[in-house]
Amino acid sequence: MKTADFDFDLPQDRIATHPARPRDSARLLVVDETLCDRIVRELPELLQPGDLLVYNDTRVIPARLLGTRGVVKVDAMLHKREGDDAWAAFAKPGKRLKLGDTIVFAEDFTAIVEEKREGGEVRLRFNVGGAALFERLHAHGAMPLPPYIRRDAPDEQDRSDYQTVFAEKEGAVAAPTAGLHFTPELLAALEARGVKRVPVTLHVGAGTFLPVKVEDIREHRMHAEYGEVSPQTAAAVNAARAAGGRVVAVGTTALRLLESAATEDGRLEPFADETSIFIYPGYRFRIVDQLLTNFHLPRSTLFMLVCAFAGMERMKAAYAHAVAAGYRFYSYGDASLLRRVP
Repeated sequence: MKTADFDFDLPQDRIATHPARPRDSARLLVVDETLCDRIVRELPELLQPGDLLVYNDTRVIPARLLGTRGVVKVDAMLHKREGDDAWAAFAKPGKRLKLGDTIVFAEDFTAIVEEKREGGEVRLRFNVGGAALFERLHAHGAMPLPPYIRRDAPDEQDRSDYQTVFAEKEGAVAAPTAGLHFTPELLAALEARGVKRVPVTLHVGAGTFLPVKVEDIREHRMHAEYGEVSPQTAAAVNAARAAGGRVVAVGTTALRLLESAATEDGRLEPFADETSIFIYPGYRFRIVDQLLTNFHLPRSTLFMLVCAFAGMERMKAAYAHAVAAGYRFYSYGDASLLRRVP
């Protein structure tokens, strides 16, 4: 299967640069046997009592850092925590950095280049760790908006806009964007409908934005991300499925973690580990019945995932409809509700 099989035309003006306000006023394309245009706040009507929402409670940190090494300006995007005071990062200009270089982000905030890797990736060891490191990030970092949101820089509004209502556990450098559509009012309506919800945690890395550069998708390697499924969440998912309820993943991050923690016979086990699961057509889903997700990039691993979940031809038709109907794409864009193909 070729990467080019997952290409489609997307006009630049379909890419959202700011979210809908209120959040649950975003459009929702329901993809089933037919296509139906709805609104996110109508989600309770589309689910049934006994269904179970599984959401990602990761919290985005201000992971973009601007600093200097001497007279050279450095732009570092943290993407994976590798220790109490160490992170892997994509750095520009990566080629000009040398082992042992000190990057100054602020008077009280520096990092040493401890390792150089392929593609401009480096390992940075900061002068502080633990809670103090997160305090420095919040003081000096910027929200890591995806590269396809073309603005001069993130603004203060992005600190709240690029954070879900579920956000609790710090560690992500990209938002689980399906969760951006939820409001307290929508959650209350879902509860009144008899739809329960449970959390998982997947600390989304910047690798989620990396393009697929190989021709044969089977040769692509995903960046590993750390995730946790608690015993309580595993028990709730298994109980809902046993009672005939549907498992509805809020976003591809929740789906990838659920499938990583699934057994061959379709039970969910507690999980606390890294996952680099890559889902593309031919994958056999074991846990998730429905998926709420945004509209993804052409040729991306996420578009490959939704094609695996709902069928390639159906998703190509859905995306063609979304483009023609003016849906807003990507992180701050509109949503789709997909039913898994048998």
